[in-house]
Amino acid sequence: MKRLPILGGVVIVIAFLAASSIFVVDEREKALVLQFGQVKAVKEDPGLAFKIPFIQEVVTYDDRILSLDTLPLEVTPLDDRRLVVDAFARYRVTDVVQFRQAVGTGGIASAESRLGRIINASLREVLGSVTSNEILSEGRVALMNRIRDIAITESENLGIEVVDVRIKRADLPAQNLEATFARMRAEREREAADERARGNEAAQVVRAAADRTAVELVSEAQRDSDIIRGEADGERNAIFAEAFSKDPDFFSFYRSLAAYEASLEGDNTTLVLSPDSEFFDFLKSDGLE
Repeated sequence: MKRLPILGGVVIVIAFLAASSIFVVDEREKALVLQFGQVKAVKEDPGLAFKIPFIQEVVTYDDRILSLDTLPLEVTPLDDRRLVVDAFARYRVTDVVQFRQAVGTGGIASAESRLGRIINASLREVLGSVTSNEILSEGRVALMNRIRDIAITESENLGIEVVDVRIKRADLPAQNLEATFARMRAEREREAADERARGNEAAQVVRAAADRTAVELVSEAQRDSDIIRGEADGERNAIFAEAFSKDPDFFSFYRSLAAYEASLEGDNTTLVLSPDSEFFDFLKSDGLE
């Protein structure tokens, strides 16, 4: 009867030891088996694996692509126009043994701290070699690829692979925004003044051309009018001369009547003339005979 409790205890101990020696590697992880801090085995395939209980321990690392957001960084491009840059990196652990040796017990947090410094140094190096216009233009893609390539080289000893580096934001520092906006406003106002000046100049040219055309048209019309009037006066004088030559008395009578009509217009016309004036020759009875 005493053997039963002992046997039960042995079974429990064996079950505990068996459970302690088995661990599961997830398909999203890689595992290291450590013995007194030294790497004894690497488990990269998912499934069950074994270790020595109490002597060995298992450390797992994420095998997926991870993301690292860097802190805002102030950089100075070639044109001394300072920019505040936010970036992020995508990376994954490729060599867990080297990764463990590089970061020790710090794990992912220690690796990201070191990778963040590498990314910031790469940003300063690349963005400091170009102008701010290149950073803010479509050419930024090539700059990000250069930053990624530098980060890949510098992070090889960490046992990680930098998949990509991207710039999220590149803005002016807050203290420079107002000055920049003021300069932009001044530039736009200068451009607007130039446009207005060019517009006024063009308007004056058009106005002068229109005035010149109007003067030319009026002059031509006046010339044509004078010519026509002169021709008409010549024809009228010719008609009068012809009429006078045919009947001088009638012509003299007609001219006198026209003079009477012109001088006696209106309701209160008064003429003060001598009774013997030639003006009244055709008003006298003997002059009408």
